[in-house]
Formats: sequence, structure tokens, C-alpha cells
Amino acid sequence: MAQRNLRLPDPLAARIAELSKKQRYATPSAFIRSAIEEKLDGHNGQEAEDRIAATLERLGQELRRLETALQAQFALLDALCRVVLLCVPQPPPEVHAQALANAKERHRKLLKMAALSMHGEARAAVTDLASHGKRQ
Repeated sequence: MAQRNLRLPDPLAARIAELSKKQRYATPSAFIRSAIEEKLDGHNGQEAEDRIAATLERLGQELRRLETALQAQFALLDALCRVVLLCVPQPPPEVHAQALANAKERHRKLLKMAALSMHGEARAAVTDLASHGKRQ
């Protein structure tokens, strides 16, 4: 094995000694050899950073796609609600109170059915929304 002599400033020598112990190298020389090999082989962490960056970019694209799909679903639901509200005639004034009570009951049942088909936090939120009318 070829031998090289190297002069290091005291602070750098102290850092090398500390890191070699922390990373469990047998000697500071083993630590220095490993660092030189990593530098020569190009293992400076760039590959890992590139993989992480690519993963984050892929996840960002997926989130944007999901956001677009969610906006489209809300737009379609809004359009459907507008069509239904335009097509359903208003009840006559003498039965308006009863029709309003029936509509509130149908709305409560709709929210309960929606809550049953959901999972996790979304289910709890819709269940809370469905029971909100009972508290008032």
C-alpha cells in the first residue's frame, strides 16, 4: 500500500477524529481512505438527491392531477344541483312549511347515506354535518 504524508490544520484533524469515532471507523486513517474513495467514485449523495427530487416531482404531478379531478367533480355536482333546482317547481304557499320539513328530512337522510359510504376523517365530518341539524 502506498503511503502519503498529509498535514492537516488542528481543527480539521479534530473533526476527522470525532467523525471517525462517531461513524465507528477503526482509525482516522480508515475514515480518510473511505472519504477519498467516495469522492473518487462520485458517491457524493447526488444520486440520492436526484431520486428524491424525481419522487417529489412525481408526487407533485399526481397531486395536481387529483386537484384537477376534484375541481371537475365539484363543477359537475354544482351543475347538477343547478339543473335540479331549476327544474323542481316551488310548492304552493299553503304547503310550503310541510314541503320544507320534508326537504330537510330528505337532506338529513342523504347526508347519512353519504356518511355511510365514506371512510376515516371524511366519514366523521359528514356524520357531524348530518347531525348538526339536530343540535339546533
